Amino acid sequence: MESQVKFHSPQNSSGASHAVCVQVRIWARKKAIAEGQGDYALEKTGPILTFFENYYKSKYPLSKSDQIALPDFSAGAMENWGLITYRETALLYNPHASSNGDKEWVATVISHELAHMWFGNLVTTRWWNDLWLNEGFATYVSYLGANYAEPTWNMKDLIVLNEIVGVMGVDALASSHPLSSKEEDVQRPEDISQLFDSITYSKGAAVLRMLSEFITEKVFSEGLAVSTDVDKNGIKLPHTVEVIMNRWILQMGFPVVTIDTKTGRITQKHFLLDPESVVETPSEFKYEWFVPMTMLIFLITIQTATNAEMALGVNDWLVANIDMKGFYRVNYDSENWERLLNKLSTKHQDIPVINRAQIIDDAFNLARAKMVNTTLALRTTKFLDKEVEYMPWETASRNLNYFFLMFDRSEVYGHMQAYIKKQVTPLFNHFKELTANWTKIPDNHTDQYNQVNAISLACSTGVEGCKELTTGWFKEWMSDPANNKISPNLKTTVYCSAIAAGGVDEWDFAWSMFKNATIASEADKLMYALSCTKQPWLLNRYLEYCLDPTKIRKQDATSTVVSIAGNPIGQPLAWDFVRANWDHIVNDYGGFSFGGLISGVTKRFSSEFEYKQLVQFKEDNAGSLGTSSAALEQSLERTKANMNWVAMNKDQVLEWFISETSSPV
Repeated sequence: MESQVKFHSPQNSSGASHAVCVQVRIWARKKAIAEGQGDYALEKTGPILTFFENYYKSKYPLSKSDQIALPDFSAGAMENWGLITYRETALLYNPHASSNGDKEWVATVISHELAHMWFGNLVTTRWWNDLWLNEGFATYVSYLGANYAEPTWNMKDLIVLNEIVGVMGVDALASSHPLSSKEEDVQRPEDISQLFDSITYSKGAAVLRMLSEFITEKVFSEGLAVSTDVDKNGIKLPHTVEVIMNRWILQMGFPVVTIDTKTGRITQKHFLLDPESVVETPSEFKYEWFVPMTMLIFLITIQTATNAEMALGVNDWLVANIDMKGFYRVNYDSENWERLLNKLSTKHQDIPVINRAQIIDDAFNLARAKMVNTTLALRTTKFLDKEVEYMPWETASRNLNYFFLMFDRSEVYGHMQAYIKKQVTPLFNHFKELTANWTKIPDNHTDQYNQVNAISLACSTGVEGCKELTTGWFKEWMSDPANNKISPNLKTTVYCSAIAAGGVDEWDFAWSMFKNATIASEADKLMYALSCTKQPWLLNRYLEYCLDPTKIRKQDATSTVVSIAGNPIGQPLAWDFVRANWDHIVNDYGGFSFGGLISGVTKRFSSEFEYKQLVQFKEDNAGSLGTSSAALEQSLERTKANMNWVAMNKDQVLEWFISETSSPV
């Protein structure tokens, strides 16, 4: 399918603009095109190209834009010059079967790849050590392009959840790495492959977003304007900006800024999730940063500074890093923490929604780093019984997921479930009312996401009526397989909940629907849901399917193993499977996904026994780790941190959950 897209290119030196026609074509399987699955990509490619022409102040450098969806493709997408290749899930969208999240994914991936037509293809870096500039930049501006194409989605804020929050957890490890390294350190293919990680993509995007916010987006885009004269291609930053940014680019990690609101004293230090870990990589900048304090518009240039405006009265409260525009965490004196907790419990809307999410995320991570008490972090979730916005709930859910990972095999689990059930019940009822008893779809983009959180958390914690709702929808589909009435937005959580509650009949039905699926995003939802079963023999069978390309495509094998490892029953099965089949996996499934595989199957590790297993795995496979070696080191460090955290926090966490769920006398 194709269309002629007309652009008004940026003004030339005389101030005039001119219209340019570009041929846009979407290629895919004949059936997918016939069903209109390429329509959305065709519709949004033009606006996104228009945005980038204006953003780069340079016309699109080609006469056509071909984009093709491939059924078997290991990468998400690849920005080939004039013919961009995609996984089907990244280019095709079916409005009757695909979810809101599927649609967002298509928009952002198309925007990412089209951004590369200028930045990465027309202008590129000299060597792979600066890959972050290609991929981090494309990741950042993909949200700007998608925001232009879908202005009601508020994509400029969603970058916080989609990219920044997650990568801060990785960059807080002593085994992290700088965005840019020396050329001589990146010479072998495996050196290059290991750079395709969340630091390169997500931290790169976060740091560029921070720079853009600091110098303003207008100045940022003007400084990156691309010349189409090959002899003049190149990008240079002003010296002062370079001095500031080198500290973020050439050393790993990021700071935690501590503000004492009694004295106005501000300090910074390298933030590490495990304060006992040893940073073996020296830095010429001594792990100090120029930190843009968005609230007061001044820079901390040394380890300690004082600002009188930071000294507050007894009834005042302060939140720094407004909208999380800076790549750093914020800690406060105990009095300001108490005032923030009081504000959240009495009138949480006074704090911007992104900063409500930030307070939760900072507190939980500061607690893991032993900088605040773990019960303080848990207290930041108490206001959620009055919260209906997506970002605070999603942030809380992700952070509480760490508690699930650490405690779902201990006596803490039941009491934790009871607390979350109490907190999520009002949200579940809110969406029940908003959707007229689940018969309508919320209008707001992020409300559609939070409806999924409400049902997922409610069903997993036993909120009355939830499991009956999801299993009823699924059984209705089983009775009429040709007529799936489950809302596309809810399919992932409904499928998972029903398969977890069911047995072999539900699993076999979902497997049959997966094998017959003609829409890639639908296949992905079913493929994930199959990992939710509580039956160990079904999980083992599913793991064996991952070694058979006629059952599970090679591109999906490692992600399926990780999904199974996400199930507490499946985690030990997946770990045993990876160890037993490592040589086969390396030989037949080698690629960029190895790092994610190692991280995924070991994320629950928190005991001395599991740590020794990891060490033994490293020794046994020293010659075949390849692109997973960095991820293995991070898993070892993360396991040590988990062990220390559980030993220090288990008793007080159990006591807190008990106190919060005990009925008053």
